[in-house]
Amino acid sequence: MTPFPGFFAVSALANVCLLSWGWRRSALAVLAGVVTALAMPPYDALVVLAVSLPCLVWLLDGAVSTADDRWRSRFWRGWSVGWWFGAGFFLAGLWWIGAAFLVEADRFAWMMPFAVLIMPAGLALFTGLALGVAAVAWTDNWSRLLLLAIVLSGSDWLRGHVLTGFPWNAFGYAVSDHLVLAQAASVFGVFGLGFWVVLIAATPATLIDAGRWAARVGPLTAGAVLLAVFAGFGLVRLHVVPDPGITDTDIRIVQPSVDQAEKWQPENRERIFSLLLDLTQRPLEGAARVGQNRIVVWPESAVPFLLTREPRALFRISQALNSQTELVTGAIRAEAGPDGPVYFNSVYLIASDGTVRDVYDKVRLVPFGEYLPLEPLLATLGITTLVDTPAGFGSGFRHMTLTPGNGPGFHPLICYEAIFPRFARSGPTRPGFLLNVTNDAWFGRTAGPYQHFYQASMRAIEQGLPLLRAANTGISAVVDAKGRVAAGLDLHEVGVVDVPLPGKFTMTIFGTYGDAVYGVFAILAGLLLIFNRYNRDSRKN
Repeated sequence: MTPFPGFFAVSALANVCLLSWGWRRSALAVLAGVVTALAMPPYDALVVLAVSLPCLVWLLDGAVSTADDRWRSRFWRGWSVGWWFGAGFFLAGLWWIGAAFLVEADRFAWMMPFAVLIMPAGLALFTGLALGVAAVAWTDNWSRLLLLAIVLSGSDWLRGHVLTGFPWNAFGYAVSDHLVLAQAASVFGVFGLGFWVVLIAATPATLIDAGRWAARVGPLTAGAVLLAVFAGFGLVRLHVVPDPGITDTDIRIVQPSVDQAEKWQPENRERIFSLLLDLTQRPLEGAARVGQNRIVVWPESAVPFLLTREPRALFRISQALNSQTELVTGAIRAEAGPDGPVYFNSVYLIASDGTVRDVYDKVRLVPFGEYLPLEPLLATLGITTLVDTPAGFGSGFRHMTLTPGNGPGFHPLICYEAIFPRFARSGPTRPGFLLNVTNDAWFGRTAGPYQHFYQASMRAIEQGLPLLRAANTGISAVVDAKGRVAAGLDLHEVGVVDVPLPGKFTMTIFGTYGDAVYGVFAILAGLLLIFNRYNRDSRKN
């Protein structure tokens, strides 16, 4: 039979992976991880997964094909491939974290190499565990692709839940800037979507398998069919399912784009606060409607002082608002504690007369940024939080919905809370929108702010709710319930976004059942693996 076009190139690449060993195998695993990271925003090279994930399959094929079949040996060989792959993936995807340590370089620059290297090394433990488990049950046929999809998506789920959780750049986010494919998040969520991304992208690996041509090309054909199904679903949801329309509330998002190194300097307080007020009072722009109820949104910790301890500041805010306008702003909040003041990263809802209507305190804090894990030990080493508060921030008790007097209720997500799918679920009382306030000025002109934006946008698709995103600088935008950007500001732009608030869908499948949908598919895939293994063993006997 004549080989398919490109067979010899695929075969040559597969042989390089299959026959590698020692440091060469580790180096190829790192390279596969680095290439995989290019599928994530802002690079969005989704096609690279059809090369990097088959290479990962072939590396694991070579690692478990030795004569030693003891499960411990297989586990550790698989763990090695997985750890090196994860190290390359997370290093290439998260290098920009180091920029935060250069904001106050005289104090924190010495910590940057440790953060940039140790964090990827720690996160790679999850991919190491995943491929170690996979190696124990690894086979030489199509079913290993299903196994790979289960363990890698499962490692993402674990990474999003274990300890404080950090699901950044989960495999499902590879399609976050590909709206047609991203619509499936409304059913499966980002972890379930990661299962399908890995499964489909890994199918070219079987092209070099032994056996009949149909067995080799069958998985690739099945992957193409699955991809067409997801694309069809996305096209229908985007272009056939009616949009929810717009509400009777308008939104103004304020992006002041204040340099992080200047923000907390006492001499800059008045300038920054005046800038926020001036942008709030700027004449209406874009699609804004005159005489409409309006919610103005300032970003995370927008006010560079303790707002409730400055009565004149609240008065000046009331002067900037009219009777149909309310303000939502991020701010630092303090309350008395047994050992002194306790500080919270909060969102305030302020009425048009300057009174505080409600407040939400951030529940999930950023490790090392807002609190110090293992503080007694690390403090002795001179390690502190990047944000200057005594003993770091306190955490809030629960996620909640805030309700303005002149508009729909909203579910606040401060900064990286927006990357956690479960935090956007609001329970039986469904809000009108999700609100993400953030400050990505820490990371400069790097990939970080773009990754953060696209990951937050996935919450809109999952929940069928519009997302308002206000960044000090980053990407401020209004995202509708299908994940489309209605209007926005790019990195380091100063300005406002004026737009009517998009409507919401009725509850999505993911919004109703959460990760249970992914869990059901993972269990069914596991049962299929067991059935396939049992069938093969029966035929051998």
